[in-house]
Amino acid sequence: MNDFWSGVGVDLHLEPDSADGRRAGLERALRDAVRDGRLTPGTRLPATRRLAAELGMSRGTAKAAYDQLVAEGYLTARQGSGTRVAPMPPSPAVEVPQAGARARAPRFDLRPGSPDVGAFPAAAWLRALRRAIATAPSLAYDYGDPRGRIELRTALSGYLGRARGVLAPPERIVITSGYVQGLALLTRVLDGAEVAMEDPGLPFHREVVRRGGGRVLPVPVDERGVRPEALDGAAAVVVTPAHQYPTGVTLHPERRRALTDWARARGGLVVEDDYDGEFRYDRQPVGALQGMAPDQVAYLGTASKTLGPALRLGWMVLPPRLAAAVADAKLHSDHHTETIGQLALAELIDSHAYDRHVRACRLRYRRRRDQLLDRLGGRRRVRGVAAGLHALVDVPDEDAVLARAEAEGLAVGRLGSHWHAPGGDRPQGLVVGYGTPRERAYPEALEVLAKVLDA
Repeated sequence: MNDFWSGVGVDLHLEPDSADGRRAGLERALRDAVRDGRLTPGTRLPATRRLAAELGMSRGTAKAAYDQLVAEGYLTARQGSGTRVAPMPPSPAVEVPQAGARARAPRFDLRPGSPDVGAFPAAAWLRALRRAIATAPSLAYDYGDPRGRIELRTALSGYLGRARGVLAPPERIVITSGYVQGLALLTRVLDGAEVAMEDPGLPFHREVVRRGGGRVLPVPVDERGVRPEALDGAAAVVVTPAHQYPTGVTLHPERRRALTDWARARGGLVVEDDYDGEFRYDRQPVGALQGMAPDQVAYLGTASKTLGPALRLGWMVLPPRLAAAVADAKLHSDHHTETIGQLALAELIDSHAYDRHVRACRLRYRRRRDQLLDRLGGRRRVRGVAAGLHALVDVPDEDAVLARAEAEGLAVGRLGSHWHAPGGDRPQGLVVGYGTPRERAYPEALEVLAKVLDA
């Protein structure tokens, strides 16, 4: 199907294959075009007959999509004047609780931590959901195994093995409501142990460990990643080996071996946060650390960066000695993660639609990474760009640059807030995410970033 609406020059990015899929895809595309300003208030839309002919759908499908968006307030329809984009009120200030970092909605959002949620494969997800529901046994709607549905654990076992090199028997997998719950469950099972966490690292994750009863110890990160020789006294260490957050370094092979040697010698636990391990750009993704020492590493992954945080689907691949204890902690936390989403994700993986989506996202994010380097790389030191959804840009004075960014309506992350003990002579930088902006907004966001850096 043609994905370009020639009447007004708007990319619709449709992915339908059925009547319902065409309607849902058209509704979603029009909503997105209105929200991100590609369709401005007052724009007259083509008549349903013309739209249907251009997009290869029935007129009834096009009319149903228009009617739905009129009901939702995105469009207006009046006899004699056609269908137009409705006036949109100014966006209100948006309060986001995480770490107090997202107080207002900016004009340009280059903060790290989120993928391009506009790329969510809604049509593929809908197909997977329908197939999953059509074939699910009636007991799927009852209380379930705290480890998660066997369909998803089996699907993940195969996917993680081929995509990330993880040894993942289904009986050692526990499905969680995201990475944060997995980290909290492990902290509870470790029962007050000292947990080393990367410095710099995400403050929110440190707080999760503290609230779970763990005692947080900083462990330094340098250009080769976390330093295993600094782990004395820790019972566990939380690491991001594929793409360290926020510096972006990949854990050096010698450090990988030293880390697993430490765990074997001390009976320690390595908690591997593989939050964006699928997104490697300059060569094949580096295999997960867990494959080197499956009895010492707890592997934590999530659909938040590949699909979207709203799904609240994550997974843990656990050493045998922890699998039962973590499943029991999950049982007494929320019993089990919701079932229908698990079944849909299992179907998405088994049909290889998940692999196709990840490959498409990898290409999209690589193009964005390249645009960032083209715009900034010649004049600024930009680090951590081999993988992931963020880069670290060195600056001499975070406060000054962030003040200019705020004046321009640009939001970015700051390295300073990630240190365990901020201040002193620690390096300064901007943590720039390139997953969040919509495609059309991204080039302008980069221009504003360059202006702020060059001022």
